[in-house]
Amino acid sequence: MRPHDRKPDALRPLRFQRRYTRQAPGSVLVRLGRTTVLCTCCVEATVPPFLTGKGKGWMSAEYGMLPGSTNTRKARDKGGKVDGRSVEIQRLIGRSLRAVFNLDKLGERTLWIDCDVLEADGGTRTASINGAFVAVVDALHTLKGQLPPLNEIVRDSVAAISVGLLDDVELLDLEYVEDRDAEVDLNLVMTGSGQFIEVQGTGEEATFSRSQLDRLLKLGKVGIDAITAAQKKALGSAWPL
Repeated sequence: MRPHDRKPDALRPLRFQRRYTRQAPGSVLVRLGRTTVLCTCCVEATVPPFLTGKGKGWMSAEYGMLPGSTNTRKARDKGGKVDGRSVEIQRLIGRSLRAVFNLDKLGERTLWIDCDVLEADGGTRTASINGAFVAVVDALHTLKGQLPPLNEIVRDSVAAISVGLLDDVELLDLEYVEDRDAEVDLNLVMTGSGQFIEVQGTGEEATFSRSQLDRLLKLGKVGIDAITAAQKKALGSAWPL
């Protein structure tokens, strides 16, 4: 039995709280069960050197876990050194967002996406992607009149979810105690229209078959559809598609 009697194909309670802070153009507090992440999006009128003069924009993401986000204190990154896990996750967030936005339509602007984990209970990278999409859309709305219509910039939505095998049972949206013991752990990033962006799957001292992989992907799609619906509901009239 899963914690809180959750069914194998059920998400944890998901909530997006927009405009959580006043300073950032896009600011969303996303809660996925106990996992809580603050996602902000800031805009700079500059681009990396490799894009200077090309009229194209850029998106870059940073990810971090606050010291009190886990049951033992997580040391802060110091001296510009970021741990390998954080580097991997922030690159994943950046890739996932860039896949669904038309950067040619941004002009020479950089959208900085910051995802700070306030509480971690599994799925911090997927929650970050889900909240970041909402934060970026809100940030783009503040540039209205300076950019083309949003439906020319936003090609699709993006959402992410974890799935896994625990005691040979396929589970959607693993929380920490499940993720810790899972035989197979898979993170799935997809567009709202059902296209794959990234699939990260590993066997933890175990193997898995093609049929199990297919079932995990099918289960993940159920979660992606539910998250996309929640993003659309949270954005309301600001939904760009």
